[in-house]
Amino acid sequence: MARCSPPLLRRFFCCAAKSASATSAAAGTKKKNIVFLGSPQVAASVLDTLLAASSSPDSAFQVAAVVTQPPAAKNRGRKLLPSAVAQLALERGFPGDLIFTPERAGEESFLSDLKGVKPELCITAAYGNILPQRFLDIPPCGTVNIHPSLLPLYRGAAPVQRALQDGVAETGVSLAYTIRALDAGPVIACERFSVDECIKAPELLAILFNIGSKLLLDELPSVLDGSAKQKAKPQDDSKATLAPKMNSDESWLTFDEEAKVLHNKDGLEPVQNCNL
Repeated sequence: MARCSPPLLRRFFCCAAKSASATSAAAGTKKKNIVFLGSPQVAASVLDTLLAASSSPDSAFQVAAVVTQPPAAKNRGRKLLPSAVAQLALERGFPGDLIFTPERAGEESFLSDLKGVKPELCITAAYGNILPQRFLDIPPCGTVNIHPSLLPLYRGAAPVQRALQDGVAETGVSLAYTIRALDAGPVIACERFSVDECIKAPELLAILFNIGSKLLLDELPSVLDGSAKQKAKPQDDSKATLAPKMNSDESWLTFDEEAKVLHNKDGLEPVQNCNL
């Protein structure tokens, strides 16, 4: 189910422009192949940044494939719709046969397709699937993740919501190598961000991924030439905190709680969990 060959998925992806595929193939001998993995709207903004940067004639990389969650039933009609990342890729003319939608990242057919793309590097941003070691072994430059927290703080699916729940005055975004342990890989770079007390989770999430996109472009040259692995700093596991997925009950306001607790909960509007 890795490629868009099943009839259901073909309806979503077969209409992509073939010209982008030809351009990609022509540039393949000069540019390094990157595979992007992401699903929600915040990840689509990262992909848009990468596609724009890769279109430059002097770019050192090209987006060779996109990996995202399968189409899901949404809205009242429960109509199956592609993820925000898949939709953005199609709107930008990305080849439909290079948009992979595996149920799990460990599927043999998907891993075979991924190897066929020959990625130098994989980039993840709120993808929503656990990456097995067999996946991580494929790209020679590794897999790099944009995580919306100052790692090792708030490792897990809901770093922004948990940070707001704790009433932090500062958070940020980290660019880190992906290893099997959750959000525990060496940190290539990070950027801090002051938290306004009135900001809501969806807005803060979008801001952090926007910052992360720029951070990624700044660091890509060193990631692709391998020097980033030399400067990346191991995380101090003793300082790690966890950010598990939010459940619906946690956002309820009960007015026997302290005013500060109620204020912090007020920012926890529903957002896509960063199940990276």
